[in-house]
Amino acid sequence: MADAQDWTGIVAAATRAPSIHNTQPWLFAGAGDRLEVSFDPRRALPVLDPTHRQQVISCGAAVEFAAVAARAMGQDVEVEVAPASDHPDHLDHLATLRVTGQRAAGADDRALAAAIAARHTQRAAFADRAVPTELVDQLQAEAGAYGVWVETLSRSDAELTAVALLSRAEQVEQQDPGYRAELEQWLRTDPAALDGIPVDAVSGEDPATRPSNWLVRDFLVGQRAAGRPPAAGDDDDPPAVQRPTVLLLGTDGDDSRAWVQAGRALGRVLLRATAAGLAASPLTQALDWPATRTRMTVQLSIVGHPQMLLRMGWPTTPGRETGRRPVAEVLRPVE
Repeated sequence: MADAQDWTGIVAAATRAPSIHNTQPWLFAGAGDRLEVSFDPRRALPVLDPTHRQQVISCGAAVEFAAVAARAMGQDVEVEVAPASDHPDHLDHLATLRVTGQRAAGADDRALAAAIAARHTQRAAFADRAVPTELVDQLQAEAGAYGVWVETLSRSDAELTAVALLSRAEQVEQQDPGYRAELEQWLRTDPAALDGIPVDAVSGEDPATRPSNWLVRDFLVGQRAAGRPPAAGDDDDPPAVQRPTVLLLGTDGDDSRAWVQAGRALGRVLLRATAAGLAASPLTQALDWPATRTRMTVQLSIVGHPQMLLRMGWPTTPGRETGRRPVAEVLRPVE
């Protein structure tokens, strides 16, 4: 069985999970054979995520990272997801990891655990190289084990709809003073910051000028010097349009239990992709706002609820590691 000291390494791995704006909205309580995971309301995003849906998804990814780390350490673990709630004030407990015995860690366990440290959000352009179809099929199958479905939106009619909704949502966000103020609260100029979005990890290029059909979030909206990029000359060939693989993850339900499961599936997808040499970043603007999220559901004829939009491809630049709160700040004994 695990003791309190054993959970320290597992929680350290769990905190490497991605979270919206790197808010790291999780708390852990460990003792004996169990580790409890809950949402930390002190790190909420009331403008962008008033229901805490995206932050609970982040906590779900941390749950999966913890389970992967535990299995690589030779422990059998079971995950018990707390009963469903769709009320923002009833998220004090999300899931429990329980050690049920010992196991021999296999090569796949070790590969996924190694991917925890290697995984980084990649907002730069990807290489012009297709993501293998068989890998996408594997990601769909593994997400399905959590009750989460995965659809590929790249190079399909659905792509045009999703791209338009994404662009519209980004425009709405940029015009919202509350959103911009909240975003600025989580920008960090100190490279040693323990949370938030490091400014030096965000491209100074306006995402709207990138030759891509998918618009990544503009973290520096309103902070760039005014002016338009230089126009291409008549003899210049236009840059090739970047067309990354884009995956839509969704669930049948839309409550806290579904959000945790979506996060667990997201964590698994990201680690499997990282182990294969790929990188990813979220495209969540169209899912931030209820109106565009509903439109996506209707216009894509989705049976269920979209939870995460993820661009994926082969990285062309090294990932930038972002800070994490120390384990002592997020782990306490079970009361």
